[in-house]
Amino acid sequence: MATKLTQVHKNQLSKWIDSSKKHKLSLLYKISRDGCNAHTFHSFCDNKGPTVTVLYNINKSVYGGYTAVSWAGGNDYINDDQAFLFKLEYNGKAEPMKFSKKASERNTVYRNGNYGPTFGGGHDLKCFDGTVNRSDNQFILNGYAKVGNTFDMQGQDFNSVMNGHLKVLELKVYSVREKTAEEQREEEALLERDRKARQIMEKPWIRNIDWSPKLEEIEKDKVATYKPLSGLDVKQAMILLVGQVGAGKSSYFNTINSIFRGQISIQANAGSAEKSLTTSFRKYQIRDGYAGKPLNFRLCDTRGLEEDEGLDDQEIGYLLDGHVPEKYKFNPSVPLTPDAMGFVKIPSLSDRMHCVVYVMDASTVDVIPEKVMERIKSMQTRINQRGIPQAVLLTNIDRICEPTSDDLSKVFFSTAVKECVERVSMMMGLPQTQVFPVKNYHREADLEQNINILSLMSLRRILNFADDFLYNKLDDIETSKEAQSRVQISE
Repeated sequence: MATKLTQVHKNQLSKWIDSSKKHKLSLLYKISRDGCNAHTFHSFCDNKGPTVTVLYNINKSVYGGYTAVSWAGGNDYINDDQAFLFKLEYNGKAEPMKFSKKASERNTVYRNGNYGPTFGGGHDLKCFDGTVNRSDNQFILNGYAKVGNTFDMQGQDFNSVMNGHLKVLELKVYSVREKTAEEQREEEALLERDRKARQIMEKPWIRNIDWSPKLEEIEKDKVATYKPLSGLDVKQAMILLVGQVGAGKSSYFNTINSIFRGQISIQANAGSAEKSLTTSFRKYQIRDGYAGKPLNFRLCDTRGLEEDEGLDDQEIGYLLDGHVPEKYKFNPSVPLTPDAMGFVKIPSLSDRMHCVVYVMDASTVDVIPEKVMERIKSMQTRINQRGIPQAVLLTNIDRICEPTSDDLSKVFFSTAVKECVERVSMMMGLPQTQVFPVKNYHREADLEQNINILSLMSLRRILNFADDFLYNKLDDIETSKEAQSRVQISE
């Protein structure tokens, strides 16, 4: 039997003590550790303010008493109107009941230097006196319980609360104080994290994958051997990464770069600053191995989206259409114009963006500033007008699901990740099949198989989307040629 207060127990006791407040219970004394001795009890618990005493008996019943006054030696009764007895469980089942003092009674707490915790005149619950030694795994307390003298037992008795004996596995005394606002916030955050951490489904919400070195090798080979659709003279697919400051755009490039470098890379400037660390337009190459040949795609990174700064609609259009030169430094006070140095006046299909990927932090999707979402929606309008495929990288999934943080292979079993994918899909107006949960390298010292697999899978799908765009362009070219041919024949 577990001999510790569950969060449910703590919440119930806090409600009984004062339902308008939240309370922190701190362990002062427990007989299995400190010994069942009255003098020891007083040395740990005297003058410590309000306390709650909890007993766990051999029949899996949990009961005890609360007092708002401090324990002390001497030999006196205290009239504590706030004192009460309680039971939380009986024979292992939850049976919470609070037994307040009768209106006519005054002797609610008895303080004696030779006694352990003692409640009521008579006494309703005297836990022990002197010293009680452990017998095997239990303590046969030498106190007694004449319940009903001081406290209103609501029809309950010695048998229905304490199983008719005082044989216990444990007795603990906790100090009680009101929680600070900061402690309440921390507890609520912890409870929310624990709630999400428990939400692991029995079956994956999409087809599960074989998390193995073989799968990593297969996915890596597919990306390494990728070539853009032939017949268009496009040597490299252009993937534009956009997103809020700190969402992980540059970190995603670093992750992919690390996989092909064979070691952790920080080539792109990445971090969590309030302002964008990326100020220039970069068309990052990924090389196959150390100093190897460039792969047939580029991950294009640019300034992060902010509420008051970032790319304007005209600059977004220039980016999509391939007018922006490599390493062009965006300046919020000087918008890009065709007169800028290096401006690509007649871009080819190779210069254009073939897929746009929004990078979003899974842990902050619910608090994205309204102005940032307005920028994203405005950007989407221009992207849709050009028929460019879109996808979402959902980063930091380990922050919304504790089991995923410990074991990334649980990502497709996580209810928290599933719900986040669904939420982002609705926000962006994109199918869930175009939202990819990933984890970037940010605190790891070495490469990890499952991080690599998830990142490579997302990149492979994104490259497929880029080819979809090129297929449409090829169709347009062939349709145009057919139309010209018909015109020439008619002439």
